[in-house]
Amino acid sequence: MDELLAIAYAMEHEAIDGYSKLADHMRQENRPDMVAVFEQLAGEESQHLGNVVHWSEKVSGKKPDLSNLQWEPTDTFDDEGARMVAPELLSAYRAFSMAVRNEERAFLFWTYVAAQTDQDLLREAAEQMAREELGHLATLRRERRRAFHARQDARPRAPVLDLPELELRLAGHLEAAAANASEAEGSSLEGLARQARERSFHIAQQPFGPSPLLRNGVSPDVSERAAALCELLLDCYLDFGERLPDQDSRSRAQQFATGAVECRSAIRALMK
Repeated sequence: MDELLAIAYAMEHEAIDGYSKLADHMRQENRPDMVAVFEQLAGEESQHLGNVVHWSEKVSGKKPDLSNLQWEPTDTFDDEGARMVAPELLSAYRAFSMAVRNEERAFLFWTYVAAQTDQDLLREAAEQMAREELGHLATLRRERRRAFHARQDARPRAPVLDLPELELRLAGHLEAAAANASEAEGSSLEGLARQARERSFHIAQQPFGPSPLLRNGVSPDVSERAAALCELLLDCYLDFGERLPDQDSRSRAQQFATGAVECRSAIRALMK
């Protein structure tokens, strides 16, 4: 029982640490709206951690002791690359979706433990943990629905742009950056700009079709910044690379995705 409670404590602490780091990252990126979201998520996990501590004190008369751990579960918290994604592309909906998936993993973990143990006391404890996670999951799903509707209400105001237009905008950003860069960096940026213009030309000649990621428009926070725009283009190409009906089209989308990855990596290197 001591080890089970220590595992529960470690899992909740891992989630708190993850969301707190994301809040700090959003604070550095000047995204106070997302700071509030991740601080809310950290607060939810802190409340859950308090429940674990209270339960441990009730059962054994002490707080969970991590030194009792002889086995550590695979990490259940995953920020899904949120610290690597351009901050302009993060939204409350995306953050709560990530939190929902993390909570689902924790719920499944405790359900598995309850099903595998042959000790009644441990099974009851694991089932209680699973119920706690399920309650938390319901709360996060409500928050996700609220964020989804808020996003839908806000999105139509953004201008609708297609992939060729976005690639041309990216080329323009890269050329402007090249004009103020060193000779070596400028040459690299100009090469990336040429590739963006080539992608724009080829897509205009042979379109992939409408992208669901562009259906509700592109906000200026994304279209006016090279790194964020590159992230959006990459998402579009990856989406096409998975769902287009014929292999040639999927391969072409994946090739363009490769170019977007290279462009994104170059932009990140120059921003360091």
